[in-house]
Amino acid sequence: MIKIAPSILAADFAELGAAVRAAEAGGADYIHVDVMDGHFVPNITIGPPVVAALRQATTLPLDVHLMIEAPERYLADFARAGASILTVHVETCPHLHRTVQAIRDLGVRPGVTLNPATSLESVREILPYVTQVLVMTVNPGFGGQSYIPTMTAKVARLAAMIATLGPEADGVDIEVDGGIDETTVGAVVAAGANVLVAGTSIFRHEGGMTAGIRSLRAAAEAAQRNRSA
Repeated sequence: MIKIAPSILAADFAELGAAVRAAEAGGADYIHVDVMDGHFVPNITIGPPVVAALRQATTLPLDVHLMIEAPERYLADFARAGASILTVHVETCPHLHRTVQAIRDLGVRPGVTLNPATSLESVREILPYVTQVLVMTVNPGFGGQSYIPTMTAKVARLAAMIATLGPEADGVDIEVDGGIDETTVGAVVAAGANVLVAGTSIFRHEGGMTAGIRSLRAAAEAAQRNRSA
């Protein structure tokens, strides 16, 4: 099932509540929240208080992507704030299984992320314990970047890896983030992605946010049907 996750990184931060409500009304499935610390990535964004405010503005799942060092220090804070999914980077977690288990213990769905140059082998052993894997299709830290074309093959290899695990990895979603729009979504969905993070192509769509979500979903679902045929 295709899930559209508008990224608030592309929204007007002075009007986040209104932007999130508009995304929900426009048919979004998740709200994607990028948390950056200025260390792991070269940007600083938001923390638990903003997530708590967003939780009051929408009933949609909050898909919180922790682009931060030592994320285990803040898991409880983001869980209390209302995160529905907490996704951590394999590059920041030397004890990844322990971190994933801590997320589960907080009653939150765990995910793991890997950067464009990080090998898929780094997540093979954690796949049975997570609900989604996020493949960064740009280098993390800033919105509005162009999709890295070689990530399509990486998504396909991840889908094949998940399939080989059988029941152990049932229901693991493949999420993609970075440069996702009407021109790139078909390829990543055909490769196996089903959770689509998009910022600029939704929040700044010339036809408005609802049109942006509908257009992205239509292109994704067409690619998914072709993949299944």
